[in-house]
Amino acid sequence: MGNRLSKIYTRTGDDGSTGLGDGSRTGKDSARVNAYGTVDEANSAIGVLLAVNLPEDVRTLLTTVQHQMFDLGGELCIPGHAAIQAEDIDALERHLDRYNDDLPPLKDFILPAGGEGASRCHLARTIVRRAERETVALARVEEVRGEAVRYLNRLSDLLFVLARVLARADGHGEVLWNHERRRG
Repeated sequence: MGNRLSKIYTRTGDDGSTGLGDGSRTGKDSARVNAYGTVDEANSAIGVLLAVNLPEDVRTLLTTVQHQMFDLGGELCIPGHAAIQAEDIDALERHLDRYNDDLPPLKDFILPAGGEGASRCHLARTIVRRAERETVALARVEEVRGEAVRYLNRLSDLLFVLARVLARADGHGEVLWNHERRRG
């Protein structure tokens, strides 16, 4: 394991730069820092979701996802490092299929609501989508493994399905978008 932080402030970033995992320095506003910073933000949003009462299988899954998101942040922080594997993406797809199988097909758009757990899940989903966009932006200027983008894409899909599951589980149900509300 790397160095332990014994002192939280170092003053080395006061010039607007930050250290990457390989020891190099880059601007705090670089595409790489935006990508792994947004992954960190998404991971924190999943932590906020975990702070509410959830079914144990969802809690276990999201805890695993948090570990993988930390790994992904490390992958993005260390140029050339590989942490997320195809098996991680395959596992997300299996969970996605399993949870989605019990849901009715969507015929309308749903609003990001449906109770506290579902709403927190929707918020985490939107932050994961932003992390995906930031990672794609990074991949346009620097080398990024495709697994990173695919993982974030599947995770946002999984969080959407979990939000639907949670809305139903806590009795709030899904809130459908009323596209005809301004007519008549």
